[in-house]
Amino acid sequence: MMTAPLQPALRGELREREPMSAHTSWRVGGPADRFYQPADLDDLAGFLASLPAEEPLLWLGLGSNLLVRDGGIRGTVVFTLGALDELRRVGDDRLHAGAGVTCAKVARAAARAGLTGAEFLAGIPGTLGGALAMNAGAFGGETWGLVTVVETLDRRGVLHRRAPDEYEVAYRSVQAPREEWFVGAELRLTPGDVSAAQAHIKELLARRGATQPTQQPSCGSVFRNPLGDHAARLIETAGLKGLRRGDAQVSEKHANFIVNLGAATAADIEALIFEVREKVQAVHGVRLETEVRMVGEATA
Repeated sequence: MMTAPLQPALRGELREREPMSAHTSWRVGGPADRFYQPADLDDLAGFLASLPAEEPLLWLGLGSNLLVRDGGIRGTVVFTLGALDELRRVGDDRLHAGAGVTCAKVARAAARAGLTGAEFLAGIPGTLGGALAMNAGAFGGETWGLVTVVETLDRRGVLHRRAPDEYEVAYRSVQAPREEWFVGAELRLTPGDVSAAQAHIKELLARRGATQPTQQPSCGSVFRNPLGDHAARLIETAGLKGLRRGDAQVSEKHANFIVNLGAATAADIEALIFEVREKVQAVHGVRLETEVRMVGEATA
């Protein structure tokens, strides 16, 4: 665990025993031992270089697609939202975005620049860093389909530029050959009409609002879609819409969402996830794999 003091040159904010319920879209989760929000990329590189090699690290953006257990996080959480926020056009057809920029903001910035192809990102409730880490997708598009270069930091705080072919990318899965974290990416897009791109974003967001419980705390989709099918269909036809454990409920609006009705704990949500998986397997013979990442320690 971390014992070395912060270097004086560091400009970010370090907090101890930070409640993760304030930083996850489910609004649950126990405290992190340490929580660091860097001032910028250089500050983050210095912070990483100050840590012992064995310090556990969890990188966090909007906290979607993440279930932090009630016992919290041992180690350090690196909070990129509002820090790694660079967003600029590169040449005629590329956009460079920092890992802390929300996917929705990337989509809107691309549209304003007359670049098309990123509109689907508006439907991903997270940051670009999280989208890169899991190859997030929406409305038929996937993040890594746009990527030409990624930028990463290693534990020494050294910046790297990597090509997509250095990663094993699949549906909701990205495997890296080394311990590094995404801090930015260049996306290749297609020059097009500003108004048409903005109208497309508006249409996609309206569709999302009509079909997903966007006004309730959730993580987004809980389970990956099995090959040739949809997790939501399997859950709904197993009769599980509305199933509850405490204040955790399978959404009545979209069966692949679990919502927090107000006072759910991470333990409630995790128990409901496993119950849904077991019942779908019993009814359909299909074992659903989680899309959400579950981290941290359970309470005793």
